[in-house]
Amino acid sequence: MSRPAYTAAPDPEMLSMDERMAQCCRWLEAEDPAPSLDDLAQRLQLSPWQLHRSFKRATGLTPKAYAKAHRGQHVRAALQPQQSSSVTDAAYLSGYEASSSFYKDAPAMLGMAPQTYRQRGRHQSIRFALAECSLGSLLVASTEQGVCCVLLGDDPQQLIEDLQQRFAAAELIGADGQYEQTVAQVVALIEQPRLGLALPLDIQGTAFQQRVWQALQKIPAGQTLSYSELARQMGMPQSTRAVASAVAANPIAVAVPCHRVLRNDGTISGYRWGVERKRALLLREAQQRKQG
Repeated sequence: MSRPAYTAAPDPEMLSMDERMAQCCRWLEAEDPAPSLDDLAQRLQLSPWQLHRSFKRATGLTPKAYAKAHRGQHVRAALQPQQSSSVTDAAYLSGYEASSSFYKDAPAMLGMAPQTYRQRGRHQSIRFALAECSLGSLLVASTEQGVCCVLLGDDPQQLIEDLQQRFAAAELIGADGQYEQTVAQVVALIEQPRLGLALPLDIQGTAFQQRVWQALQKIPAGQTLSYSELARQMGMPQSTRAVASAVAANPIAVAVPCHRVLRNDGTISGYRWGVERKRALLLREAQQRKQG
């Protein structure tokens, strides 16, 4: 991929820590290959340890994970059928100079082969609706088999764009009034997680992802596991990192409770829909368990 060369920032000593982290994000988004932790720390006149801690506090991600997520956004956008005529076309559109590099990187970013990602949702009709809940904006989407997406966020339009990227080849249909019953049940789950969800789910992902997501559904409300504990329960103690990646890729918030997985030291780690939402869900579940 070809991107602009490194552009120096103002004197780091004149910037607040938040401004330094914002500048760090701009470098990670603009440069390829992404600058190393040591390089970024030197530019910002911080130690690598200081940068790592401050960046993760500000964004919920490590600098390496942030760069990977940003690149993944470009790849997913380029793979949309309306943006490119083929996977090879998408490779060059997303900035890769060689398709071989694209095919090497894409599976890790997408969780599947790029062709599989491009065809997701083909011959499917997906109904969806937006709502508001105590955690902000909510999008619920269903196939004929069941709920396939529950997305949380601050901007309803971004949630729709997320759904479009996930199911690039599907026919998306704004749901009618009858679908409000499904949305109401999802809202009720968010407000009262221990009651569960009496709706079928259509969990779409790789075989490994589906296995992890099914394991998540076995964690009761009010309880948590660490990533390594979850991997051990699945009989895969050496695959903690792969399990963590699958947890992070979960598209069905709360109903597939990825928020119930914590770091090994018990602290709250990143959450696709925001660490504060994860903290709120865990607090709510703990309180309800105590009351119940």
